[in-house]
Amino acid sequence: MRIALVNPTWSFENSIYFGCRSPHLPIELGACKVLLERAGHQTLMLDGALDGLTLDELADRVAAFAPAMTVVTTAPTYLFWRCAQPELRVPRAFLDALAGRGGRTVAVGPHGSVTPETTLAKLACELVVRGECEEVVTMLAEGGLSRPGTVPALAFRDGDETVITGGPAATAFTDLPALAWPDAWVARHAHHHHRFDRAPEGPGAEIEASRGCPYSCTFCAKIDFRDKYRRRALPLVLEEVDRLIAQGVTYLYFIDEIFLPQKPLLEALATRRVEFGVQTRIDLWKPDMLDLLGEAGCVSIEAGVESLTEAGRALLDKNCRASTDDLAERLIHARRSVPFVQANLIKVAGDDPELVAAWRDRLRAAGVWANDPVPLYPYPSSPDYRRLWGEPDGEAWERAHDHYLGQFDRFSDIQEERPAPLRELEAACCPA
Repeated sequence: MRIALVNPTWSFENSIYFGCRSPHLPIELGACKVLLERAGHQTLMLDGALDGLTLDELADRVAAFAPAMTVVTTAPTYLFWRCAQPELRVPRAFLDALAGRGGRTVAVGPHGSVTPETTLAKLACELVVRGECEEVVTMLAEGGLSRPGTVPALAFRDGDETVITGGPAATAFTDLPALAWPDAWVARHAHHHHRFDRAPEGPGAEIEASRGCPYSCTFCAKIDFRDKYRRRALPLVLEEVDRLIAQGVTYLYFIDEIFLPQKPLLEALATRRVEFGVQTRIDLWKPDMLDLLGEAGCVSIEAGVESLTEAGRALLDKNCRASTDDLAERLIHARRSVPFVQANLIKVAGDDPELVAAWRDRLRAAGVWANDPVPLYPYPSSPDYRRLWGEPDGEAWERAHDHYLGQFDRFSDIQEERPAPLRELEAACCPA
């Protein structure tokens, strides 16, 4: 079967989008590609930014390939499924441009994982995959496309009814083969994600050593995808690392929800000429492992601290055994060998602003960056959403969006422009 895999050309005007706007490798599509080709299928993988194509040009490339199935993702990359833009205007615009020329249309991503019926309606696509997509897409190619009711984790229309064939899928992942990326994509990938110690030199890339997280913090949007923690076989990770280094990559960003201490991986990275960045919890690292992390080539740590009181961390279900002073000491220790260390803080009721300011000053004096705490968006795949409103329904994204907008007299400095209401963002393309 011929299958097109498309990451559309993203734009975020007036959007609430907390992910990075630079191009990144579409890990979910790369994973689909390697499994599909292993099963003998022919694929065309396109990325609007890395290929330098408009939505219309992407649609024309797909049409020329004449696939039996076109898969489009509703968020820029797996890295940002947990903080996806709420609106679906870009994938809908791509599907409109494709206009029936791409075979059966399949949407994958966080939106359909949590609100499948709404996603089907807004995109006017034929099938939606719930949860992690690569194995489900392969099942569709292996005969499930003609019998979608036999494939798990799907949503589709049957007359006036929406059929949902089960809960979100979780890929085995531990045996996911090394992904391969076009040389041209790697050469154009100048961005070094979450790197601030110096200007990028050489191409960057994203890679995945583990998936999911063993913790269940209230604010984390992962219930419907990338939830259960799994660690990929080390030889497969290193094969992919070496392939990227051979393509000229000088910096890797591990997209793992939580990069846990893995001594064999760090020891292997220490023997390779590549630098890397991670997102993690600093309370899970002992000083000797932080030293090894720096020796292995880590140049960027994004560490979730969230609240500066034990009560606040408990309220967020952080399950953190370290004290606030312990957290500060570990961040400062990490900074001795890692050029950029960031402590993420969020606005938690009961946290004393003066305490926060003093703690931030202490860390800044030691070279560690900590942000000014801001409220988080209650994504429908987070426990916070369910605590506020119960299980997500057809208005879940609109409800979360309106709630977030209502919290601000002014917006934070990470918002480049004032966000618009979700219905306004989708008015031109998606039905009410």
